[in-house]
Amino acid sequence: MSHPAEPAPGAFPNRAVLLFLATRPAFLSVTLVACLIGLACAHRSGASIDWMTAVFTLLFALVAHAGVNVINDYHDAESGADAANTKRLFPFTGGSRFIQNGVLSAAETGRFGYALLAAVVPAGLWLTWQAGAGLIVIGIAGLFVGWAYSAPPLKLMSRGLGELAIALGWLAVVVGTDYVQRGSFSLLPFAAGVSYALLVANLLFINQFPDHDGDAAAGKRTLVVRLGPQVAKWGYLLIAILSYTWLVAMVTIHALPQYAAAAAMTLILSFTSARELIADASTPDELAAPIKRTILATNVHGLLLAATLAFAQSGISA
Repeated sequence: MSHPAEPAPGAFPNRAVLLFLATRPAFLSVTLVACLIGLACAHRSGASIDWMTAVFTLLFALVAHAGVNVINDYHDAESGADAANTKRLFPFTGGSRFIQNGVLSAAETGRFGYALLAAVVPAGLWLTWQAGAGLIVIGIAGLFVGWAYSAPPLKLMSRGLGELAIALGWLAVVVGTDYVQRGSFSLLPFAAGVSYALLVANLLFINQFPDHDGDAAAGKRTLVVRLGPQVAKWGYLLIAILSYTWLVAMVTIHALPQYAAAAAMTLILSFTSARELIADASTPDELAAPIKRTILATNVHGLLLAATLAFAQSGISA
C-alpha cells in the first residue's frame, strides 16, 4: 500500500519536475551545507573566493548527490529491497517510490541516475583545470564511493559499510570545495569536516531502522540488519559521541576556532534522537520525529561550523 503523499502516475505533467523530484531533493541540503563548510575553510585561510568556481562546485556536488540518490533507488528496486519495504516512513525512508508506484520504470531510473553521474565529469575536469590536479583524486574518490555505495558488485551499504562510505563521501565534498578555492590541500577542511560527515552518516543510519524488514527480506545486509535493531540502536549514540568529541578535540588543540564549539549545541538534538531511537528501535512508526530531528541537527551543525569558520576571530593556522 502506498502512502497518500507518495508519487503517483500522472501526478507530474511536467517531465522536468518529475525528474527533479526523483532525485529526492529534500536530502540535497546536506551537500549544500558541506560546500558551505568548504568555502568557509578556504575563506578563513585567506583564499580569495572565486564565486564562479564556487557556484560551479556547488552545482557539480548537487548533481553528483542527485545521481547517487537515483542510482540507489535503481539498485534497491533491482534487489527488491524497496518493494519489500512495508514499514517505510515516506519521504524519509524506502526510496523515492517512483519505480514501485509506476511513475518511472527501473530502466528509466537507471539511465537517469547514470546520466547525472556522467554529467559531472566535464564539470569536474573544468574545475580541475582551474584549481589543480589534486581535485581529480577527490572527484574520482567521491564518485567511486557514491557509485559503490549501492551498485554491484561492491554494494557497500549491503556489506555494512554504508555509514563509512557516506562519511568519506561528505568529507570529500568539504575537502574538494576548499581545494577548488585554495588550489592545495589543507588540514583545516579535514578538521572541520569530520564531525559534520559523521552526522550525515548518522542520518543514513537511523533511516535504516524503518527499512530493516524490507532490507533483510531482500538480502540487503546493512549494519542494522547485521546487528539487529536492539544492538544497532546504540550505534547512533556512538556515532554522535564520536562526532561531538571530534569537534571539541579540534577546538581544544586550536585546529578550529573557539567559537566553532557552538556547533556542539546540536548535541541536544542528536542525543534526544538517540534516546528515542533506543526506546523505539523495533517500532518504526515511532521514528519519524527522531529522523526529522537528525536532519535538523546535521544541517544546523554544519551551518554553525561554516558561520564560525567564516566570521569568528581566532589565531588558528590554515
